[in-house]
Amino acid sequence: MTPDEYCQQKAVQSGSSFYYSFLFLPPERRRAITALYAYCREVDDVVDECTDPGVARSKLVWWREEVGKLYAGNPQHPVTRALASVVGTYGLQQQNMLELIDGMAMDLEYNRYPDFDTLKGYCHRVAGVVGLMSASIFGYSDSQTLEYAPELGLAFQLTNIIRDVGEDARRNRIYLPLDELGKFGVAEGDIQAAHETDAFHQLMAFQIERALAYYDAAFAKLPARDRKPQIPGIIMAGIYRTLLEEIRNDGCHVLKQRTALTPLRKLWIASKTWFKG
Repeated sequence: MTPDEYCQQKAVQSGSSFYYSFLFLPPERRRAITALYAYCREVDDVVDECTDPGVARSKLVWWREEVGKLYAGNPQHPVTRALASVVGTYGLQQQNMLELIDGMAMDLEYNRYPDFDTLKGYCHRVAGVVGLMSASIFGYSDSQTLEYAPELGLAFQLTNIIRDVGEDARRNRIYLPLDELGKFGVAEGDIQAAHETDAFHQLMAFQIERALAYYDAAFAKLPARDRKPQIPGIIMAGIYRTLLEEIRNDGCHVLKQRTALTPLRKLWIASKTWFKG
């Protein structure tokens, strides 16, 4: 199996919505974004799949060293070997690669966030920098696009947090800011016990509205001339906004179920968005 085939398999097996936004890219850009996505999955899986925090920390240290080897021209892992011809072509910065690992490491140190400003710092590391690197691969002519991209990444991560409230709680993680739980009168114990209350539904309605506002804020920063090259991000936003609307319309039952769109519906949204341009 070649490094590119390894990355392709990683992307397909994940079942992520991101995969559908790659389908309409030219082959070289699609190969590049698939390699970047595979890298994101590898470091994310370290935290999600390692039950021993010590082992997870050691693996993240290994990945930091492997990123150093990538930029020194001596990558060893199939993903970094696939990235070797990508980082220079598309200007992917080593600092951003490492900042993603910093974000994953936060999951080993924190399972609560006191306020939204603190959560934003986490979201920037695990999603904002990915938005920046993705925008570089998609292509842009106006530097303002580099302000749009991390904002869109933040909107994606807020969507993930909303979708996964129950799943995260079962791992003893609560990403909803604690001061907002207090404001709406929601107890941590209710979330961990999957106990839905009117207060919880009001809290989730607030979270959804804020996430939607971040999508709007991001696209307000996207220059019109970069809309076409940045269409993969627009496709992702279409899929994720639809997901938020599904969660809201279904009554925000995120404590007991994980809402997902079918592959066919994701493909339909992707196709519709692509042809609209």
